[in-house]
Amino acid sequence: MPKTEIQDPIPNELYNILACPVDKADVKYTKDKTGLQCMKCKYVYPIREGIPIMLPPEMQEK
Repeated sequence: MPKTEIQDPIPNELYNILACPVDKADVKYTKDKTGLQCMKCKYVYPIREGIPIMLPPEMQEK
């Protein structure tokens, strides 16, 4: 059975300009493409309905 690729949830124009709000490093999709992971601090920001939630960890609800 061929492996199906998960479609990118964020348009490329937006994805290409996103950066971690904590250390301004580049981000990449998580394996399942439900979040963005900082390349430097490794924090994962969730993607909800195609919108990246880029709040620093200390500002997120627990």
